[in-house]
Amino acid sequence: MKADDQTRWRWTSSSIYSTMSLYLMLKDSGVRNVAARASVGVAPIALDDTVAAYASDCANQRAADCSLVDSGGAYGENISGGSMGGDWTASDAVSSWVSEQQYYDYNSNTCADGHVCGHYTQVVWANSVKLGCARVVCNNGGVFITCNYDPPGNFVGDRPY
Repeated sequence: MKADDQTRWRWTSSSIYSTMSLYLMLKDSGVRNVAARASVGVAPIALDDTVAAYASDCANQRAADCSLVDSGGAYGENISGGSMGGDWTASDAVSSWVSEQQYYDYNSNTCADGHVCGHYTQVVWANSVKLGCARVVCNNGGVFITCNYDPPGNFVGDRPY
């Protein structure tokens, strides 16, 4: 593992993880983002220190209450978590966002009635080229996970790719 690979993600957690397993878990969530993008012909996304630092700040702000509240910042954002417990990972969160693909209709650029697909469209948004994710185990034992995307996506009327 290269030193600069370790610093690409800012990760905070009161859970006990070895450095290597934490590194592999984080790397896997980035791979899941890349795989989802590749499946629709979108270029890979790069892990970015600045976006990761922002994600870390956002996650740390949620540690007290674990509320799923968007940061309202300049980056695109997908958040996940709640009371799933300390085992819920960034990789699990990305998988849940990507699973929304089944509800997205590219031809009409809409989501199926009664379903959400905006997390998926942000993951595959072609113009989003930088990624930073963070995870925190909250004071109540829940987990808060955020992945932030630069530049943001999900502009009304625009297709993700």
